[in-house]
Amino acid sequence: MKLQTATRLGLYAIMELARDPTRTLSAAELGERFGVSTHSLAKVLGTLSAAGFVQGGRGASGGYRFTGNRRRITLMDIVALFEPAPGRRAKEPGEDTEIGSTLQRVLTEIDEIAEATLRSISIETMLRSRS
Repeated sequence: MKLQTATRLGLYAIMELARDPTRTLSAAELGERFGVSTHSLAKVLGTLSAAGFVQGGRGASGGYRFTGNRRRITLMDIVALFEPAPGRRAKEPGEDTEIGSTLQRVLTEIDEIAEATLRSISIETMLRSRS
């Protein structure tokens, strides 16, 4: 499973903000930490905000802070915001052939295992493993 850049940024931002839910960080501060533009990160933060995982404000005292539950939110909860659901992705060339179909079954199984793993790991677990 290869994750899109937005997905990885979403995971980075959630983990950084969840480290200290009382702290507010601007998109610029987060972007600087991860070496990405504020514009790219602002889109990601908007998605996380719409999902209720972060709260954002504009202006001089603006920024983002984590508002979710670190024990209940899993990595898959974040990944699902940015990645197409299984079965909703575009067909690849050759998938309609016998060989392509066989390969696709294996790749689907790999994706299912990856998804189950991501569902089993909470933000809390990730933050604890950093120590």
